[in-house]
Amino acid sequence: MRKTRVLLAAAMIAATLTTSLVATSRNDAAEAAVGPVVWSDEFNGAAGPIDANKWKFDIGGGGWGNNEQQYYTNSTSNVRVNGQGQLEITARRENPAGYQCHYGTCQYTSGRILTADKFSQTYGRFEARIKIPKTQGIWPAFWMLGGNNWPTTGEIDIMENVGKEPNTVYGTVHGPGYSGGSAIGGNRNIGTPLGDAFHNYAVEWSPNLIVWYLDGSEFFRVTPASLGGRQWVFDHNHFMILNVAVGGYWPGYPDASTVLPQTMTVDWVRVSSWTDGGTTPPANGAALRSTFSNRCIDIPGANPVDGARLQTYDCNGSAAQQWAFNGDGTVRAMGKCMDPAGGALTNGTPIQLVTCNGNPVQRFTLSGAGDLVNVSANKCVDIRDWNGANGAQLQLYDCTGGTNQKWVRA
Repeated sequence: MRKTRVLLAAAMIAATLTTSLVATSRNDAAEAAVGPVVWSDEFNGAAGPIDANKWKFDIGGGGWGNNEQQYYTNSTSNVRVNGQGQLEITARRENPAGYQCHYGTCQYTSGRILTADKFSQTYGRFEARIKIPKTQGIWPAFWMLGGNNWPTTGEIDIMENVGKEPNTVYGTVHGPGYSGGSAIGGNRNIGTPLGDAFHNYAVEWSPNLIVWYLDGSEFFRVTPASLGGRQWVFDHNHFMILNVAVGGYWPGYPDASTVLPQTMTVDWVRVSSWTDGGTTPPANGAALRSTFSNRCIDIPGANPVDGARLQTYDCNGSAAQQWAFNGDGTVRAMGKCMDPAGGALTNGTPIQLVTCNGNPVQRFTLSGAGDLVNVSANKCVDIRDWNGANGAQLQLYDCTGGTNQKWVRA
């Protein structure tokens, strides 16, 4: 959010994933085990100013490196607690005090608040429940900075939206050599305007791994391997920022279709600690046991040939049942990857073992609810026909919550 976003949309990598992860060991990435909430603002109390013990203001109209058009104020006309347990940041077409912007007399006001000098943290879950504004030229964001030496100290954008793409949330990282238009990010299009309702936007951030979520559904992740040899700068404290920009290189500018004022309403912001909880499994993986049959995902005959159809079998601790969650999102055993047969993502597609090939269809994630979800299909690994016997076949299927789709690391 801080610097120019020319061609940012083209730099994004679209992805669709699912819910929060349990602690695992992932080659170069330690999955976040979410601890207790350590900081929050619920925005309760009477209508009026924000809590100065938690937030401060950025003020001015210098364009903020993006040719933005608004002047950020500390007025309750732009930033206030509404008396109904919510924060409101409102962009207006006005200039009540003769504000001067980088382009001349300012045409718009808005708000930008941050926890710098109040609160910062390394790792954890950072989440907010937000109803974003919507209209051409409006650019709401919930994001983090690692200091004032941008991009060397890092930037993690938890949620960004531009009014011309009302259905799409973006999550991004900026660092040295991958900032502005070369930033590394992903997005999710939900098919309807995000601004029609409140949504939960979050990242889970841990050593060498950041994972983005929309309403508990993972849609993007980065590790050092994602950076193509460039420097990872996300192992130190970051502070949070909430703002609504008007105009800029990425969102474009207000036009005849733009409706103002526009308000971003924030129900709450919460930060949880990160800990491995003492639950990190061995680096060589762990069994995935079905809560339905009490049997484990198994490579038949312990023979890791390409195309071997995975099955459930009595848990025996063998290498054929030791599944490691890798930093690139793959699930591996005996040096090969779990894979939907033929790359198909339809109901009934068999689950097989093949050579890891970098295809996104080989990414799986184990949710906190015990669903083993294929990232590309957003479907679950399912025991076909509810077969509880040895040799039961596995398939992709719509996630139903059934016990034949529930797995635990054992």
